Amino acid sequence: MTASTILVADDDRSIRTVLSQALARAGYDVRTTGNAATLWRWVADGEGDLVITDVVMPDENGLDLLPRMKKIRPDLRIVVMSAQNTLLTAVKAAQRGAFEYLPKPFDIRELVNLVQRALATPRPISAEAPPEDGEESLPLIGRSPAMQEIYRTLARLMGTDLTVMITGESGTGKELVARALHDYGKRRNGPFVAINMAAIPRELIESELFGHEKGAFTGATQRAAGRFEQAEGGTLFLDEIGDMPPEAQTRLLRVLQEGEYTTVGGRTPIRANVRIIAATHRDLTQLIRQGLFREDLFYRLNVVPIRLPPLRERTEDIAELVRHFLGLAAAEGLPTKTIDGIAMDRLKRHRWPGNVRELENLVRRLAALYSEEEIGIEVVEAELAGGIPLLEPPPASEGEGLGSTVERHLREYFAAHADGLPAAGVYDRVLREVERPLITLALEATRGNQIKAAHVLGLNRNTLRKKIRDLDIQVVRGLK
Repeated sequence: MTASTILVADDDRSIRTVLSQALARAGYDVRTTGNAATLWRWVADGEGDLVITDVVMPDENGLDLLPRMKKIRPDLRIVVMSAQNTLLTAVKAAQRGAFEYLPKPFDIRELVNLVQRALATPRPISAEAPPEDGEESLPLIGRSPAMQEIYRTLARLMGTDLTVMITGESGTGKELVARALHDYGKRRNGPFVAINMAAIPRELIESELFGHEKGAFTGATQRAAGRFEQAEGGTLFLDEIGDMPPEAQTRLLRVLQEGEYTTVGGRTPIRANVRIIAATHRDLTQLIRQGLFREDLFYRLNVVPIRLPPLRERTEDIAELVRHFLGLAAAEGLPTKTIDGIAMDRLKRHRWPGNVRELENLVRRLAALYSEEEIGIEVVEAELAGGIPLLEPPPASEGEGLGSTVERHLREYFAAHADGLPAAGVYDRVLREVERPLITLALEATRGNQIKAAHVLGLNRNTLRKKIRDLDIQVVRGLK
């Protein structure tokens, strides 16, 4: 049996080499190139059973080449890999005909398994081209592995009408995911209608969802359209579905089972042409055990589950989120700000019980309330502590705290010199004999990071640099 041929296009020679070796060991014939022109010539000549292509290449963007390849070779499986790990990249890859999107860096075993699965899969179905929105319009921010998996899931769902259940703590961005499914999906030209079950009185939820007829209840002086009618042809987002009362659950189940509903006080069934996306921060399985949520409704809603991780599980995304929120604040007229490295490290260590929403609110306060162009650790600590500033700098992250190290060093000095120490010149002598080892200790404790060392010593960074130069202190090579 003839081995399948894999065409690999990436301008990074090391990636081409690794892929070529791994795929050859798996039994495939492999051809590699560093440019899009050669890849296009191979595909146009009918070569290759599967393509693995990077997005950014020196002569053409791989995403732009993708539709041309699919036009002349609709059966060709194409895997797109990219270091531009955003939702837009995943969506464009999927909707331009890619079999799969793989963010860099990737596990080589995962890629080989993906190739095997792609070659064993029937002809892929091309979807309608996505809207050409820029990166600035992206609803989701983050390049962590957890977010990459969500992007890939969303990309697979864009051409479907499958019901989706989004779970996650409050503030993780569940409505943003729902909007992304709508805005990049085939219903994007229809309305997106959201309703929060927890924000509506229980006795009004059925009327809000399904509408009511004139005279259906006291105060119903005229017919009113419900959210299902308003969302016709689009998407209905049912937020905090765990707070839906039992009566409304029963009516919603009928819509999902039969595709129709009746208004409150009405008798004529109405066909529902909407996509349902539900979300909750509650444990629905626990509510089912307590008899508060219908099990059959849960399975109707939970066709495709998506779990959003809390911010503490993707702290590597915090710096990108902060930059994004600072940019939004500046666009709204607030002063342009940056956050220094030490303060950013502190943000990454925070637990963020309010998740991304809490981070966004903090960033907006920093932009609005503080005069500094670069926000430092003192301001961030004060905000995280509820506005109470620190009375002393934090200790070094490893080993003995620098504050206690300084105190011990001074005590040792005075213990050794107290008897013969002259009354005059004490400060200069202590400064001369203690300053150099103290700065050296600070640099050692902060691994040569002069910004952190200046902070714990209470010095301006430029002052510290001058002292390092004047005292001829050697900073560890490779650190700053």
